[in-house]
Amino acid sequence: MIFELTEEQRMIRDIARDFAQNELKPGVIERDEQQRFPAEQVKKLGELGFLGMMVAPQYNGAGLDAVSYVLVMEELSKIDASASVVVSVNNSLVCYGLEQYGTEEQKEKYLKPLAVGEHIGAFCLSEPEAGSDATSQRTMAADMGDYYLLNGTKNWITNGSTASTYLVMAQTHPEKGHRGINAFIVEKGMEGFTVGPKENKLGIRGSDTHSLHFSDVKVPKENRIGEDGFGFKFAMKTLEGGRIGIAAQALGIASGAYELALNYAKERQTFGKPIAQHQAIQFKLADMATQIEAARLLCLKAAWLKDQDQPYAQAASMAKLYASEVAMKTTVEAVQIHGGYGYVKEYHVERLMRDAKITQIYEGTSEIQRMVITREVLKD
Repeated sequence: MIFELTEEQRMIRDIARDFAQNELKPGVIERDEQQRFPAEQVKKLGELGFLGMMVAPQYNGAGLDAVSYVLVMEELSKIDASASVVVSVNNSLVCYGLEQYGTEEQKEKYLKPLAVGEHIGAFCLSEPEAGSDATSQRTMAADMGDYYLLNGTKNWITNGSTASTYLVMAQTHPEKGHRGINAFIVEKGMEGFTVGPKENKLGIRGSDTHSLHFSDVKVPKENRIGEDGFGFKFAMKTLEGGRIGIAAQALGIASGAYELALNYAKERQTFGKPIAQHQAIQFKLADMATQIEAARLLCLKAAWLKDQDQPYAQAASMAKLYASEVAMKTTVEAVQIHGGYGYVKEYHVERLMRDAKITQIYEGTSEIQRMVITREVLKD
C-alpha cells in the first residue's frame, strides 16, 4: 500500500488550500448570516477547474482523479461548506452523471459549460414524499411522443435557483415501480418550471437550497438520459460517487474545526498554563485527531477504488457514514474547547458545528448508509 500523494495531487491540494484561505475565508461569516450564495467564489472555482475536476479534457474538464477531488473537497470544506457543496454537486452528481450516461449531444450541449462553471448544475431527486425512499417518485413525466410532460415538486435542491441545468428524476410508468422512473435534463427558463423560496436552514446557509415546481413542462425526448426506465438506476449509481464528495466535505468540516481547536488550546491559558497542557483537553484533541485520520483514510480508499474502476459502493457509504459522524463529534468538541468563545460567530466553530449536521442527512442519511453497507456485507 502506498499512502504518499503524487506531486500533482499535493499541488492541487495546496491550490485548494490557498483558495480557501484567501478567497473563501474573507466574508464567510457574513455570507452565512445573510444566507448569501458565494457567486463570485464559485465563478473562480470554475476558472480553476474545480467544478469539472474528473471530467475528461475533451469535454472541458480537468481530467483529474477522485483522490484529488477528495483533497480539494477537504480543503474547501475546512473554511466554507456552502461553497464546497456546489463543487460536490456539480462534480459528483451532475457532471459525472452526464459524462457517464449522457449522449454525445447531451455532453456537447450541457457537460462542456458545466465543467468550466459557465453553467451550474442541480440534481433533483428528493420530493416531499420521497426522501430516503427514493422509489416513491410523485413527479410525473408523461410520454407525449416527441416530448415528455413534466409535473410535480422537488425539495431540498442544492443550487436550486443558481443552476441552469437540472437533472430531474420523474415517474413515467407507475405500474413498473422504480423501473418506470426516468432521468431528464431540464433547463432553467422552460415554460412551467418555477423555483420556490430559499430554505432558511440551520447550516450551509450560503448554499442555495430551494424547492422546484413543474407544471406541464415540455421536456424534449432527446433530454432523457439513458433508455426508458433507466432513471432510478441512474440516480443510485450517481449517488455512489456523490457520497465520496459529501464524505470529504464532512472530513473537511471536522479537520477545520480540529485545527481551530488545536490552535486555540495552545493560546488560551487557564490556571497559569495553556489549556493544551491540561489532560482533559489533550484527550479530546487526541480523539479528534485519531478519528479524523480514520475518516480521511476511508475517504481516500473510496476515491482510490473509484479511480481503479473497482466496486466502491460499500467504501463510499462507510466513508460518508463515519466521516459525517466524526464531523458532528469533532465540531461539538471544538466548541467545547473554545468555551464561551466557541458559542459566538467570530471564532467560526459554531458555524462548522451547524454545517456538520447536514452531512449526516443529505445524499443518503446515516441510516441509509448503514442499509447500503449491510446489503454489501451480506452478499458474501
